[in-house]
Amino acid sequence: MKENMEKEIRLMKGNEALAEAAIRAGMDAYFGYPITPQSEILEYLEEQSPKRNCVVLQTESELASINMIYGAAGAGARVMTSSSSPGISLMQEGISYIAAAELPCLLVNVVRGGPGLGTIQPSQGDYFQAVKGGGHGDYRLIVLAPATVQEMVDFVFEGFRLAEKYRNPALILADGALGQMMEKVELPAEGSLPKVVPAWATTGKTKDRERNVITTLHIQPEEMEAMNLRLEKKYAEMQCEVRYEEINTSDAEIILVAFGLSARISQKACDLAREKGIKAGIIRPMTLFPYPSNILAELAEKIDAFLVVEMNAGQMVEDVRLAVNGKVPVHFKGRKGGMIPTPEEILVEIEKIVIPKQVLQD
Repeated sequence: MKENMEKEIRLMKGNEALAEAAIRAGMDAYFGYPITPQSEILEYLEEQSPKRNCVVLQTESELASINMIYGAAGAGARVMTSSSSPGISLMQEGISYIAAAELPCLLVNVVRGGPGLGTIQPSQGDYFQAVKGGGHGDYRLIVLAPATVQEMVDFVFEGFRLAEKYRNPALILADGALGQMMEKVELPAEGSLPKVVPAWATTGKTKDRERNVITTLHIQPEEMEAMNLRLEKKYAEMQCEVRYEEINTSDAEIILVAFGLSARISQKACDLAREKGIKAGIIRPMTLFPYPSNILAELAEKIDAFLVVEMNAGQMVEDVRLAVNGKVPVHFKGRKGGMIPTPEEILVEIEKIVIPKQVLQD
């Protein structure tokens, strides 16, 4: 009962809800640079920081912000930055360094249309960059894909928790629409995420322990390979953190796979399909890395086809095809450049796949 009383219900915009969640999750510092459509995160934090126990600094560039994250994370602080697509691109070298140094931090990408400067409209074109390692070398981020404003809140707590558990950067991959939409959210109590200064942190206190050194430079190839092997082992251990939502798959003949905003739209398309007698279900990956490949492989034994819906030219569809491994056809429906598919458009694609098969059977 006490726990329920400590939670607070508000009507909030996605970006602002995420920022409020970061404060309540015990964020020590935020370093970032404004860029549409996520600037409200920085603005909200700047307004709140004098009244709350955190440092907020608007940096001179995204290059500066990611390297400040690197330094503060190395000192054991709970830190976060946010940006949108071109800004995250500028951070890639720093992200690679942070991953190699095995430092926990939370990154937020509120995706907009690209490539190039693009548009400020919502997109999912940064999937490859997020899950394949956008910078140099062999590394992975923990990637969480919210579909509601509530999950913008929840995944801040989960992102910090997983980042610190695995000493690895975590990324929330949202989009411009989710950042701007308003929904009711339940906010956890402030300070409800436990926090300790880790033993490996470079706190400057060396009287009672050996000096801590954090580096990503290993001149000898044997040492560099050993570091890579350690990272690979850690990424394999992360497979136990897979999260996904499964809707109406038990009797489905076709299953839609979509994340974030596309999943919300796809769920309505599935409802329309069932009204027409088409048994459609949906798998919504909530973690994009680690990816829910196993459930897709299992369902491939029972259904006729998959339809992947994304707001891009076709990126996650490659991971679905790898998981399915040719067992059933994997189709794709995408909109690009900031365009959002409608449930009716997706229904047309479902009918193109299912109705010809029904005609052949008849």
